[in-house]
Amino acid sequence: MKLTTILKRISILLFFGLVLNYSCSDEPVDSALLDSDGDGTPDNGPVQSVFPCENGFSNNYPCNGFDFKSQVPLDVLGGNGATGNDSWGWTDPATGKEYALVCTSTSTAFVDVSDPYSPVYLGRLPTATINSLWRDVKTYNNFAFIVSEAPGHGMQVFDLTRLRDITTPPVIFDADANYNEFGSAHNIIINENSGYAYAVGSNTFSGGPHFVNIQNPMAPEAAGGYANDAYSHDAQVVTYNGPDPDYIGREILIGSNENEVVIVDVTDKSNPVQISTIDYMNIGYTHQGWFTEDMEYFLLGDEIDEINFGGNTRTLVFDFTDLDNPVFHMEYLGPTQAIDHNGYVVGNTLYIANYAAGLRAIDISNIASGVMVESGFIDTYIPNDNTVFNGAWNIYPFFESGNIIVSDIDGGLFVVRPSN
Repeated sequence: MKLTTILKRISILLFFGLVLNYSCSDEPVDSALLDSDGDGTPDNGPVQSVFPCENGFSNNYPCNGFDFKSQVPLDVLGGNGATGNDSWGWTDPATGKEYALVCTSTSTAFVDVSDPYSPVYLGRLPTATINSLWRDVKTYNNFAFIVSEAPGHGMQVFDLTRLRDITTPPVIFDADANYNEFGSAHNIIINENSGYAYAVGSNTFSGGPHFVNIQNPMAPEAAGGYANDAYSHDAQVVTYNGPDPDYIGREILIGSNENEVVIVDVTDKSNPVQISTIDYMNIGYTHQGWFTEDMEYFLLGDEIDEINFGGNTRTLVFDFTDLDNPVFHMEYLGPTQAIDHNGYVVGNTLYIANYAAGLRAIDISNIASGVMVESGFIDTYIPNDNTVFNGAWNIYPFFESGNIIVSDIDGGLFVVRPSN
């Protein structure tokens, strides 16, 4: 593991100020199963409200153009002492119900958010080994695939259709399958078009992407990996349909690799080929990025440039018109000094989990002209907008309903929605 990775982890741990229980045998008490008021009902109810964003606030959360819908706190999602991290979403194709998959230091929680004002905590899948600050989940073909930096964790596979049958929540679930060709991994990426998962930051392939065939989700198969560019912190993998005719229909991985962005053709799993790389000024930690929907631009977040160099939240934009020759296009500076974490594009909007500054929405409709403008926000971390590891870790803005989930390190799960 690179020195930059080690230093990043030390800085995050110092900012969190946490001491987690890393004993495999000591399962934390699940507060969602407690009945503190003795009324016979578990304490698993969310905080509910209908608060439009008015005069700059929605249920006391600073906002502009976003409404708070509801919140499910961390002690419900992960038990006593849990902290929040990554998240994803799943829509049941049979019922149309929307579910939040929320990772914590102890487990992965499943929440029915079909009614955004009254989400239902259905239960959780405990960590495969020990607790960890880092856990990640993605979905494919009605299954969830979960990795963690917990040693020996591997990849848990969970059949999401089981959530349809929960009549007396919450439930403590078991995994439906486990993949153990790697132990720890920082993140998992899935190309739903190809049916391949890519575990990155694992203890295999020098931390580069570890390929897994998940076309049969209950029986994942090792499919090789790519170690040439060493540690990969995050990635996006697409079946390419962008402006570069040389790669139409190819499976392309864009890796955020600590100190550069790498573009790799992973169509042939036995022979992945680097296409190009690109770096930029004032590299702190090349963290995560996402294509525009036309695949012309790639929008990147650097996680610790605000710490190392000062200044406001920075998003870097690269022109990927020619994958063999990516070029720097522009940078966008946000209104606060908060650290940017994960960002995703839906239409002409970039949604950023901006740690202490919450969820930020950026209008990218004029990105070709070098113009990006914040169009709205809701700040799930009230104390400040400082350069600290608190607040919004991830967002999931892909539900057809327009509702957005935010997984917050300190506050748990938030369900929000653009006001319009």
